[in-house]
Amino acid sequence: MKPKVAFFDFASCEGCQLQVVNLEEKILDLIEVVDVVSFREAMKEHSDDYDIAFIEGSIQRPMDEERLKKIRKNAKILVALGACACIGGVNKLRNQWSVENVKEEVYSGSDIEGNRLFNVFPTKAVNEVVQVDYYIPGCPIDRSEFAKVVTQIAIGRKPKLPSYPVCVECKKNENVCVFELGKFCLGPVTRAGCNAICPSFKDGCEGCRGFLDDPKMDAYKDVLRKYGITIDEMMKKFNMFNYRKGVY
Repeated sequence: MKPKVAFFDFASCEGCQLQVVNLEEKILDLIEVVDVVSFREAMKEHSDDYDIAFIEGSIQRPMDEERLKKIRKNAKILVALGACACIGGVNKLRNQWSVENVKEEVYSGSDIEGNRLFNVFPTKAVNEVVQVDYYIPGCPIDRSEFAKVVTQIAIGRKPKLPSYPVCVECKKNENVCVFELGKFCLGPVTRAGCNAICPSFKDGCEGCRGFLDDPKMDAYKDVLRKYGITIDEMMKKFNMFNYRKGVY
């Protein structure tokens, strides 16, 4: 029997699920290997009987934390889908302020006390709440990588993310290094798998796929010094998707 698949969203723009929908005719190939039983972005039907759960979005409220735990209990395999789920994403930027300060800044003058929808805590990635079996990083995810990972899981193989930096893909694509164009890039320390899409369009990598397991920070700092980029500038760029990651 084909494994049953369900999609769930938390704090996010749902852009990663939209990428799945954007597979268009390739979805037919996926339906050959999995049975989608719940996908709010694309269908009305819903079932709590599933084998594989794909989670998009970060976790920001106790009610969401409890919901995620129930999903984890039901699922044999849980996959974090996109930067928000994998590493907290841009949502985690608010953790540099207290929850009270954020509420005051966003909802000043509003009566939100006692409303459970506004009962929030510092943003968490999915793996800070439950065990995650596999990750599909990116903001948004790469459609081809998603299809590949789903197929591998469905046939019982363990999908593996690239362990080399985005720079490798830039070289394969024969791109001019964006540092040479006067721009900043996190490609040397960011996990590949996106086919260097941003540098290929002459824009620097912002690290949405998360850092490598063993980023060569000393070598990277040498590159930054070569192009006259300060540590403060580097830290600001790091924080976009990897706030307080702690590798630097």
